Amino acid sequence: MTSTSVNTHHKITRPNLVAVGTIVWLSSELMFFAALFAMYFTTRAVQGPAVWLESSAILNIPFAVLNTTVLVLSSVTCQFGVFAAERYQPRRTGSLLKVSGWGMREWFAMTFLMGGFFISGQIYEYASLVHEGLTLSSNAYGSVFYLATGFHGLHVTGGLIAFLIVLIRVAKARRFTQSQATTAIVVSYYWHFVDVVWIALFSAIYLIK
Repeated sequence: MTSTSVNTHHKITRPNLVAVGTIVWLSSELMFFAALFAMYFTTRAVQGPAVWLESSAILNIPFAVLNTTVLVLSSVTCQFGVFAAERYQPRRTGSLLKVSGWGMREWFAMTFLMGGFFISGQIYEYASLVHEGLTLSSNAYGSVFYLATGFHGLHVTGGLIAFLIVLIRVAKARRFTQSQATTAIVVSYYWHFVDVVWIALFSAIYLIK
């Protein structure tokens, strides 16, 4: 085997440093959210179930379920965008109404809209809860509720910014490269992560009484 063949083989099998770095970073983010969960359950144990039942009674569970469903489905559209990026299809082929012909740009745009819907829903929920008297400083439940969901909302917003950056780069590029495909895949890692974290938060805050 020639030296060139060996070098080419190593280039193909070498892990992508951006993807590896993202996974390591997400591991640290997982520890951060683990601390938030620990804070939530510790405060709940100290305050007692009575405070939690009284405060959580004003939560709009059906609306939260709708908002959660939209966010979870956005992971599906995001993954379809990744599939399109892996086959080097940055944009749609044919009509916009022909979903089967969508490229990465259309799927990521749909994901962005669904993520924006989630954030808008969270802002609406905050406004409703404040109107009901539940604020960050009203009691221990309000503090941990807004801290946990608020930090997650910031992470979702960061994901939306990442989608915008990817979409702008693809729109300006003359051709779709492997580097852009890798960036799309890395952004999907982050988006799936915030979705999984929200499912855990939703279960802890809205479902477990």
